[in-house]
Amino acid sequence: MSWDEISSSVCPIGRSLGLVGDRWTLLILRELGMGTHRFDELQAQTGMSSHLLTTRLKRLEKDGIIERRLYTERPPRYEYHATAKGKELDPILMMLRSWGRKWEGDCPPGESSCRLVHKKSGIELDHLWQVPPDDQPTFTFDDVEPTMGPTFAAEREERRAGFQAQQQAAKRRAAKART
Repeated sequence: MSWDEISSSVCPIGRSLGLVGDRWTLLILRELGMGTHRFDELQAQTGMSSHLLTTRLKRLEKDGIIERRLYTERPPRYEYHATAKGKELDPILMMLRSWGRKWEGDCPPGESSCRLVHKKSGIELDHLWQVPPDDQPTFTFDDVEPTMGPTFAAEREERRAGFQAQQQAAKRRAAKART
């Protein structure tokens, strides 16, 4: 069965997977939930090619899951933000996080990659945590305070630095080719 057939199925799970059923989309939504909104940072943290990221962002925007917001006019540059439709996927991402912590454990052991503390209650989300009944169905990343663990923060910084080094090398090659 093709993705087009799954996307047009009468099954709501199939239709939903047609919108968000690949790992890249979920990683983009994770980054938006964690406060990453600019193209270069999304690319650095997901490891996606610029073409693939552009394609996914356009599709997510077309499907009403994200929106672009202009942050500078010259040259035009945009940030990406989850819409209300996109934010309703946050609990699914948080449950994937909880499931992963339960079944795959923390890496390194005993260190949470990112602590998520529920702002209202002050309770940290762990693999046993459930969305508070009074917060459903609107519970989103806006309801938690994230704090990166040292290993995950270092991993993210390494990605950012590696991405920036690649960008600089590409600029040097392009400048050299022009001369």
